[in-house]
Amino acid sequence: MAIREILTDKDPVLHKKCHSVTQFDQRLWDLIDDMRATLEDAGGAGLAAPQVGILRRVVVLMDENDEMLELVNPELIAQEGEQDGLEGCLSVPGLWGYVKRPQKVRVKAQDRKGAWFEAGGEGIVARCFCHEIEHLDGHVFTERVDHIYTSEEIEQLWEEEEKGN
Repeated sequence: MAIREILTDKDPVLHKKCHSVTQFDQRLWDLIDDMRATLEDAGGAGLAAPQVGILRRVVVLMDENDEMLELVNPELIAQEGEQDGLEGCLSVPGLWGYVKRPQKVRVKAQDRKGAWFEAGGEGIVARCFCHEIEHLDGHVFTERVDHIYTSEEIEQLWEEEEKGN
């Protein structure tokens, strides 16, 4: 397993639509293993293949039990409710924004060997599914926000919230 470089928002690869995975072989398994190691090293909640320069529909993310899920060719099949929450991204370091997402989602995906399965989540996990799948279509969360906050601005907002409580 290798730690791969995480591309930043300025890289054109992040703004391209990914291709479906059709070969479930050692090359895919190596990519998934590298993405797992890269996500663990970065301390993020999810990582999509284009963030490491690969235009394939592959995602790894943490579920509600802090287990890493591997999703190949994922697609949202159900969503309900709504939440408005703060998001960041490993490809947009130090910047944050409030994004509306479904409260609960269900996805269909393939595993590293090509077998189909379903997974889902609520709250932050639902947010992560949506965020990472959007990467596969060439989108970054900053396209969905009204205002971008720096880490310093976020800390100030949290301090103000604590004083108000």
